[in-house]
Amino acid sequence: MKKVGIMGGTFNPIHNGHLTLAEEAFKQFSLDEVLFMPCGNAYMKADQKVESGQTRSEMTALAIKDKPYFTLSTIEIERKGNTYTYQTLECLKKENPDKEYYFIVGADSLFHMPQWVAPDRIFSNCCVLAAIRDDKTVKDMEEQIDLLSQKYNAHIYIMKTGRMSISSSDIRRKVAVGESIEGDVPESVRIYIEKRGLYK
Repeated sequence: MKKVGIMGGTFNPIHNGHLTLAEEAFKQFSLDEVLFMPCGNAYMKADQKVESGQTRSEMTALAIKDKPYFTLSTIEIERKGNTYTYQTLECLKKENPDKEYYFIVGADSLFHMPQWVAPDRIFSNCCVLAAIRDDKTVKDMEEQIDLLSQKYNAHIYIMKTGRMSISSSDIRRKVAVGESIEGDVPESVRIYIEKRGLYK
């Protein structure tokens, strides 16, 4: 079966940390492709200004244009109403029964997944690749994986990645106060943000 990674997120904006995470997943788990999937209605981030789906999709397309194994998917942008991961996975599996999906997350998301809508349906339709980051240790991750595996029969694997300090919120803060974001985002994305006057 074709092995397809899913790199989801608000991508407000997409940054080099997202790209590094996807690259490591691609290499470490011999994936055939990674779908970059900007979320539609970012209902979990209602307290912050999120750029339009079109703007975030355009930035994502610019960020991945030089990687033939990275593909932009607008499936969640095009769906009306709140976007739920389990719906996306079930739709993909129905349309592509010959593909195996690998959902790429950071440690923080792994610990929040039990609070997502229908986590049992998420875990039944994909393997999860979790990167160690933030304040989580390998032991923390292994304990959470054991818990989720027992409760949901989940298939979760730890990704070996370096610590990444880049975040979209910090990039927005830097732009707002006039600091440079060179090195935080691909140059094409930096130029796009500057030309459009985003995050001022």
